[in-house]
Amino acid sequence: MSLFLAQLLVGLALLVLGGALAADTPLLRAGLRALPRSSAAAYVLFGGAAAWFVFLVFNMSDADLIVPAPKSYYAAAFALLAVLAFFNVTEFLAVRGLAALILIASGPLLAAGFGHYGPALVYKIAVYLALSAALWLAGQPWRLRDAIDWLQRVPGRARRVGSACAAAGLVIVGVAFAA
Repeated sequence: MSLFLAQLLVGLALLVLGGALAADTPLLRAGLRALPRSSAAAYVLFGGAAAWFVFLVFNMSDADLIVPAPKSYYAAAFALLAVLAFFNVTEFLAVRGLAALILIASGPLLAAGFGHYGPALVYKIAVYLALSAALWLAGQPWRLRDAIDWLQRVPGRARRVGSACAAAGLVIVGVAFAA
């Protein structure tokens, strides 16, 4: 992945998130409230994270394996663990899936900016903030529900937070095209 693409993806993700929050429609408010415990979101987010992780395990080098065994054994073991999680760790599974997706996606995004300083630091700050939030939410997934409640408690707060996210996304997209 190139530095331009990494900056563009992070900027567009912030623009989409910020635009959705700034719109603050009743449908979006209801969707946000339902997200942490949504089984459909769990299938999409956790299923996507599990599939991506199994793909990464299946394509890792033999030097990365702790115990010499075929990579398919490792991939099958992690796939089985993911399927078991759907049945045994159902509480806030969508939040855990979102956190896992952020953690997995941050690797290539940060690798693209390795060794680049100056304006490239802007998107790295956003990625590291997302990483920090993902680590926190992976350990305490109910905090996303609390954050959504906080966001919707005061009228106009979601619009202000969304506008700030969208502005940060515009800055990062601008930096991507300026560099």
